[in-house]
Parts: sequence; structure tokens; C-alpha cells
Amino acid sequence: MASPPVVLAAIAQATERIKLTSAVTVLSTADPVKVFEDFTAVDLISQGRAEITAGRGAYTESFPLFGKELSDYDELFEENLGLLESLNADATVTWTGKHRGPLDRVEVYPRPVHGRIPVWIAVGGTPSSVVRAGRLGLPVYFAILGQPERFAPLAELYRQAGADAGHRTDGGPGSLRSGVTSHFFAASSSQEARDTFYPYYANYIGNNMPGGRSGTLSRAAFEAWAEPHGALMVGSPAEIVEKILWEREILGHDRFLAQIGLGGLPFAETAGSIELLATEILPAVNAAIGTDERQTQGVSA
Repeated sequence: MASPPVVLAAIAQATERIKLTSAVTVLSTADPVKVFEDFTAVDLISQGRAEITAGRGAYTESFPLFGKELSDYDELFEENLGLLESLNADATVTWTGKHRGPLDRVEVYPRPVHGRIPVWIAVGGTPSSVVRAGRLGLPVYFAILGQPERFAPLAELYRQAGADAGHRTDGGPGSLRSGVTSHFFAASSSQEARDTFYPYYANYIGNNMPGGRSGTLSRAAFEAWAEPHGALMVGSPAEIVEKILWEREILGHDRFLAQIGLGGLPFAETAGSIELLATEILPAVNAAIGTDERQTQGVSA
């Protein structure tokens, strides 16, 4: 999606409570000032419901598109994240970096409803990324695109980096937070979910993932990814609830972000999947972990 804040602003007008976040804002090639201004607009329209999920991204097409060098991949993200955090912390910013012009006592208005916009860091399995998020005390999303168990050491590394930097990690107020994000589709039965979703998901993997890295997704590979300990959240409500709770046991996260409607999945199937998430999956997960469902609902773009 080329412009998540535009879409989220439209969603804000049709909703009242859900959180509104990007997944992912590719901060390596985005202007942090523009990102902050756009999401502040969403925050004001939605009366304080905007969040930013910032990451380096799986795609590389934005680098030539916005005149950036791919060799600066990580350095750009580090620098832009620092500027975004400065903008978020104070209305008057003085800042100097390598990849854009300096700011000298620049005032950035308007400000978010609650003073700051929550910024989550999305990581796909790179240890340095989780260490950076922990050191900065920022909440982190793990993009589960492989076996969930391989993210357990990264979750522990994140908490350790946060603790080493003096951040609270015991789950109390102000503690570091983490979440997982997974590709998602629910139907009344496991077989229906897999049969319905497979052709669209295969299309998504084959045509819409970064060029040269995906290829064709076989049905056998899809079935393996959809197994109880696989990466895909695809199945019946009971099956998905069990997988969410299992992942929480091994990763210790407190938020789940479902990526829905992939590969051209028709609206009716997408809406049905969302309804099952809201009416059956979410209440069952919240009952199991003792969480108020009003604090776990959200939408990403």
C-alpha cells in the first residue's frame, strides 16, 4: 500500500475504538518528518488511536524510487528512527544527520492527542534489530514468516537488551512490550479455510512478494506452513486460538496482529474472517489470558 496514513484516515471515520497502525512504514526510505506529520493527522482525526509500526521492510523497490542507496539500508533506518523519536518527544527539534539536511530549532505542529504516537519496531529475524529496539525501549513486532520457535531466542535477546539498557521487562506498567504479526485467514472449519485461502495466498507469495525471492508456493508447502507449529494462522477459530496461545507461551508477547485479505481474497471471505476473529477468536484468547478485549482490537494498513 503506497500511502497507509490516507487509508487509515478513512478507516478512522468509520470506527470509534480500534487502534490504527501501519504494517510496515518503511522508515529507511521515508522522510521521518512527513511520517510524523501524516500519522499525527490520523491521530487527530481518530482522537488518539494512531500508531506507527516502523521497519526496514522486506522490499527494496523504494530505494531507487526515493533516490536512496541500498547500501545504506541499515544506516538510513537507524538515522531516521532517531529523528522520528526526536519529533515524537518534543515540538521543537534540533537535529543533525548524514542523509538529510539538519533541523535547527524547528517547530513541528500539530501534536498528537496524547503527546506522543506509539512507535512499534517490526523485525523479521535480525538480531541487531531486536537489540536496537530493546536498547531504545521501543515495543517490537515479530513478523512470523518462518517457524515461530526460531523467534524465541530473539524475544529473549530483545528483553535482555532492554534490561541491560535499564528498561523494565517484568510485565508491569512501563515494561517493554512485544507482539507478533502473521498472515491470517479463518473459516468455520480447518479444511474450508485451507481450501479457500490457498489459491489466493499462493498468488500473494508468487506475485506480490519481493521479486526473485518467492517463486511458486506449492500446496504441500502451504499445508506445512498451516500446521499447528507453522507460520500461517489459517484454520478454524479453535485451531487459531490454540496456535495464538502456543506462540504466546514460547515468545511471551502481549499483542497479535493479523494480516488479512492477502492475494486478492474476495471481500466476502475477508469480512467473514474478520468476523470470526472478532466474535470467536479474540474473546477466547482474552478469556484464556485474562485480557480486556477492548484493549486488543486494532487494524493495520
